[in-house]
Amino acid sequence: MSDPSSTHNSGDNVPVFSVTELSGLVKSTVEGAFQHVRIRGEISGFKRAASGHLYFSMKDENAVMDGVCWRTSAGRLGIQPEDGMEVIATGRITTYPGRSKYQIVVETMELAGEGALLKLLEERKRKLASEGLFGEDRKQDLPYLPDVIGVVTSPTGAVIRDILHRLADRFPRRVLVWPVLVQGEGAADQIARAIRGFNALPVGGSVPRPDLLIVARGGGSLEDLWAFNEEAVVRAAAESDIPLISAVGHETDWTLIDLASDQHAPTPTAAAEMAVPVRLEVMAQINDHEGRLLRAVRRRWESKSREVAALARGLPNLQRVVESAGQRLDDWIERLGNALKAGIRQRRQRLPKQITPPRRAISVANQKLETANRDLRRAWQSQLNARQKALGHLSQLLESYSYERVLDRGFALLTTPAGKAVISVCALAPGDDVNIRLKDGVTAARIAGTGPAAPRPKKPSKRKTDDDDPQGFLL
Repeated sequence: MSDPSSTHNSGDNVPVFSVTELSGLVKSTVEGAFQHVRIRGEISGFKRAASGHLYFSMKDENAVMDGVCWRTSAGRLGIQPEDGMEVIATGRITTYPGRSKYQIVVETMELAGEGALLKLLEERKRKLASEGLFGEDRKQDLPYLPDVIGVVTSPTGAVIRDILHRLADRFPRRVLVWPVLVQGEGAADQIARAIRGFNALPVGGSVPRPDLLIVARGGGSLEDLWAFNEEAVVRAAAESDIPLISAVGHETDWTLIDLASDQHAPTPTAAAEMAVPVRLEVMAQINDHEGRLLRAVRRRWESKSREVAALARGLPNLQRVVESAGQRLDDWIERLGNALKAGIRQRRQRLPKQITPPRRAISVANQKLETANRDLRRAWQSQLNARQKALGHLSQLLESYSYERVLDRGFALLTTPAGKAVISVCALAPGDDVNIRLKDGVTAARIAGTGPAAPRPKKPSKRKTDDDDPQGFLL
């Protein structure tokens, strides 16, 4: 770095500055000369940084100047900057040494004239209309006689007094006022929050939910009414579930909320007239309808009476009809009595022939019972004999199959001391005790061995001779 007091090698007296030093001098000179300026121009290249600062350029036909609005000031701007918006910015001129540029640090901003406002208004109107916020299909019918009316307006102006006075004259209703600013900074946000706040009230809560909303403001310039052209207000009015009447300005004034509301009133007083009917007129109309209804009922009754009378003339004489029917009834009663008596006499005459004397019937029944008893006894005895005979045959067959009959033929039954029958040699061992049952009793024995017994010598058989055969031979 060169000392500012040093001179160039050429020997002149012009000091040598560093870039930083000269940039600082230019910055202090510019800021000292332009501490408070107002600049008119068109915004371009607008962007909002993540930090909240606003960066843009302001231009006219011949020049361009950079602009910046710090976050602390951006929240207090009366408008929302957009590209193409012509504004008047108030602030101070400074430089940015990092890029060798000068810029305006904006503290406040306003639209430059009514022409710019109208241009912005038309552009915003087209944008919102393209989204369908002004469509007739979105609009609701107003209630005929709301119980509670919500009013969004300033609590200190003449508007709320005019609305309350008009409602009291026509048909007194309960009114809830949501106080808001109707112009200036923050007015649009308060109005939008008030509309949404009324819609958020629960039905049947401690604070009654309005049946109708009125958003109202007195007359003023386009700048004064600008809060009702903001998107937040227009969208809140279009989204309202409660029917809404807009009454902003006088007859010739109009704002975007008028297009989004369900009904537009030229004045706040007219909004009150739209909200409720005239009580005396309603009472007169009710009385008129009551009289017309009574007259209609009377005419209807008289007409039906005449019709009934005409029909009655075409009917036969009721007295004569009743007399003739009574005579026929008496005749039938008499004939019925005679028929009953004759029928009883005929039944009495036929009764002795049809009914059998009890003693005779009992005798016949006894005979039938004795015959059936004899038949039953014979059948029972025959069945019993057949069963006894079959039982005897089965007993003989069982006796023939008994092992005792086998013992009678010379066989023996070998059992263990426990009484179990021995049916195989393999079940015995030398020294085992056994019982041998013969025809005439049981004897004990012990097994000496399990091998086959030695065959006994056969006795010589005596050969028969022809002389021994008493039969002889035939051949």
